[in-house]
Amino acid sequence: MRNLNRRLLNQPKKAKVRLQLALVISMTLVTQAEETKIPRSYERFEILAAGGEKDSRDSSWKPGEGIPMEVSGMEWIGGKLAVCIRKGEIWMLKNPLSTDRNKINFKLFASGLHEPLGLLKDGKDLLVAQRGEVTRLRDSNNNGEADAYLTECDGWNVSGNYHAYAYGPARDGNGNLWVSLNLGMGKLANNHIGWRGWAGTIGKDGSFQPKALGMRSPSGMGANLKGDLFFSDQQGTWIPATPIYHLRPGVFYGNQESLASLKSPEAPFEMKVIPKPNQDYGEALTSSERFVPPAVWLPYNKMGRSATDVQVIDQDGKFGPFDGQLLIGEFTNSAVNRVFLEEVDGQYQGACFPFLNHFPAAVLRLQFAPDGSLFVGMSNRGWSSLGNRSYGLQRITFNQKTPFVIKEMKAQPDGFELVFTEPLHPDSLTPESLKVSSFTYQYSSRYGGDEINPARHKISGIKTSMGGRSVRFKVENLRTNYVFELTTQGLRSKLGQRLKHPQAWYTLNRIPSD
Repeated sequence: MRNLNRRLLNQPKKAKVRLQLALVISMTLVTQAEETKIPRSYERFEILAAGGEKDSRDSSWKPGEGIPMEVSGMEWIGGKLAVCIRKGEIWMLKNPLSTDRNKINFKLFASGLHEPLGLLKDGKDLLVAQRGEVTRLRDSNNNGEADAYLTECDGWNVSGNYHAYAYGPARDGNGNLWVSLNLGMGKLANNHIGWRGWAGTIGKDGSFQPKALGMRSPSGMGANLKGDLFFSDQQGTWIPATPIYHLRPGVFYGNQESLASLKSPEAPFEMKVIPKPNQDYGEALTSSERFVPPAVWLPYNKMGRSATDVQVIDQDGKFGPFDGQLLIGEFTNSAVNRVFLEEVDGQYQGACFPFLNHFPAAVLRLQFAPDGSLFVGMSNRGWSSLGNRSYGLQRITFNQKTPFVIKEMKAQPDGFELVFTEPLHPDSLTPESLKVSSFTYQYSSRYGGDEINPARHKISGIKTSMGGRSVRFKVENLRTNYVFELTTQGLRSKLGQRLKHPQAWYTLNRIPSD
C-alpha cells in the first residue's frame, strides 16, 4: 500500500486516476472473494409481489394490478394457507408450497372486514381480529367461502384514528386467546377510554378481559415452546427502542398513555405508584410494583426500527439449528431478526441477532409451513420501508448449509457464554477478538430515546469448550437493566468461514447466581 501511494504521488493526473480505479477494482474483487466464504443458507421463492413508481407514503400511491397482497395475517387450515390482507379480505392459497407459481391457486374466502391484522385457526373456523372485534368465520356448507361472520369478542374503544389497530388473536400454552390494542396517535388519539394500549383475553361470554397495559403498538404476538406468550412493541412515545416482552396478566409495560383505562370500574387492578419520567430505565423499573422490563431490547437502527410479528422456530431442524428461538419481523428495515431467550430467577432475558434482510417490502407477518419453510408476508401500508415493493409474499427454505453464526449468548455470574453453530478455528480467537460495551435508555415520554450511560468493559479469562463451539469470558462491572453490545473481530470456523453476523446484543435484567 505504501509503494502504491508513492507511485500515485509520482504519476500524472490521468495515470493517477487509472491507478486509483485499479486499486478500487482490486479491493472490490478481494472483498467479493471473501464474501464467497459465507455460503447462502436460505433460499427465497417469491409467490407474489407488487411494486410502484411512487413511494408508499405518497398521497397518490395505489396498489398494483391484481390481488393487493398486503399480508396482515396467515394461518394453515385444511391444507391451505389462509392469508388476510389489509383491505379487508381473506384469500385461500391452494398448493402454496409449489415452486411453480401457475400451480398456486387463489380463492377469495371472506371480504368486508375492517383492516384485519391477525388470523388463528380454531377447529374448522378462522378467528380474525378486526378493528372493532374478533370475528369467527365459518364455512358451513364447505364451498370454500365463509358464510357466517360471527362476533367472537368485542368491547374496546374504536375510533377513526388511523393508529388504533387491533391484533390477534394469539393462543398461549393454557389455551387463552389474547388480543392486543394499539394506542391512537395525535390530537385525536382518543386513548382516554376503552382499553387502548392494553392486551386482554377473550372471555367465555365473548367479552374482552383486560389483563395488562402500557403498550404502544403491540403488533405481533407468539408463544415459545413452553407456551409463554411474547409480543413486540415499537419505538415511539415512552418506548426508546424496540422491545420484546413476556406477556402476562397484571403488569405495566411502560407507556403511560394507556393509564386512562385504570379509571374504569372494570379495571382488573390498580397501580399504586406511577414511575416518574426522565430517569434511567432501571431506576424507573424499581420505582413501580407493576413495571416490568423487556425480555430483550432490539437497539434502534442497529437491529431495526419497527418490530412486527413473533414466531417461534419449532421445526426439528428443518429451518436450521435454531429450534426454540424466536423470529421477529421488522417493518422499516424489511428484515427478520432472531432472538435467543433464557430464564434467570424466573424472568426472561436474552440476546438478539440479525437473521435475514433485503426483503422487497416491510415484513409484517411470519408463518411456518408443515414442511418447515417460512412464509413471509409483507406490506408497506401505513408507513414505509427500505424495500422497493408495495407488498408481497415469499417462502424461505433452509438449504441444509448451516450458517456460521453465534447461536446463543448466555449470561454467566461473571460474564457471558457464546455458543456457535460450528466449531471455532483456534487460531482466530485472540484477546482482541471480543469487545463488550453497555448502555441503557432514559424512561421518557418523548418519541424514542438515545443510548445513555455508555461504558466499555474489560474482558478476561477467555475459555473454549464443546470442541470449540462454546466460548466463555469474564466481563468487568456487569450491571443490570443494561444492554450489552458484543462486537467480534476475525472469528472463523474450523472450515475457514467468517462469522456471518459479528455483533449481538444481550439485555441483562438479572445476573445469574453461581
